[in-house]
Amino acid sequence: MSDLRTILAENLRRLRKDKGLSQEDLAGLAEVDRTYISLIERKRNSISLDKLEQIATALNVEAYLLIKP
Repeated sequence: MSDLRTILAENLRRLRKDKGLSQEDLAGLAEVDRTYISLIERKRNSISLDKLEQIATALNVEAYLLIKP
């Protein structure tokens, strides 16, 4: 079983790439720094529910999809 941080990292990277977005593009849409997106995708940073929702909104997906195994 994968840990939640790994699931989030993999889902975020997949959804971002599926939408044709760079980390910088997504960061701009989510109003966060590009390095923040990078840190999440590399499992180096925790994320608050507020930021999870912000990123999900930027990706135009439901937030649960970011943490769904």
